[in-house]
Amino acid sequence: MGTDVFHAQVRLTVNGEPRGLTIDHRSTLLDVLREQLGLTGAKKGCDHGQCGACTVLVDGRRANSCLLLAVAHEGCEITTVEGLRDADGEGLHPVQRAFLERDAFQCGYCTPGQICSTVGALAEAAAGHASHVTDPGADTGAPMELTRDEIRERLSGNLCRCGAYPHIVEAVEDVTR
Repeated sequence: MGTDVFHAQVRLTVNGEPRGLTIDHRSTLLDVLREQLGLTGAKKGCDHGQCGACTVLVDGRRANSCLLLAVAHEGCEITTVEGLRDADGEGLHPVQRAFLERDAFQCGYCTPGQICSTVGALAEAAAGHASHVTDPGADTGAPMELTRDEIRERLSGNLCRCGAYPHIVEAVEDVTR
């Protein structure tokens, strides 16, 4: 498909692989990932950015892909749950492993978004970003300690209809130890 007034050529790096795509200007990043690239880990839940099932990492920051127009992300690096790996690049990411070990899911529909959000939240805490429940006197330039309240707050944008939250918090705690 060539470009026309409704389409554009966009370069994205998806899970470490450079991709040149022809994208409808109206397509969300979620739709491009799922429908054009066959990466179905990110889920279409509410399609309004309220449930977090579509969470991916965009240039290392978590984002609701259902709210992002793909055409606006020229040159961005996108990481989906399929692209997460351990430090050797061969096994499961530590967060994925912790979710399995803690049985931090039931139906699994929200799990890819929960995992991507956790990876982003851990990076934010390590970079010293405060959350809504961070002690106002805390040094925001230093890595943040992730208490249970911090974990729950930082992952509050990801909903689990099955109520696996206690195990999700335990899995995140395991990764931070």
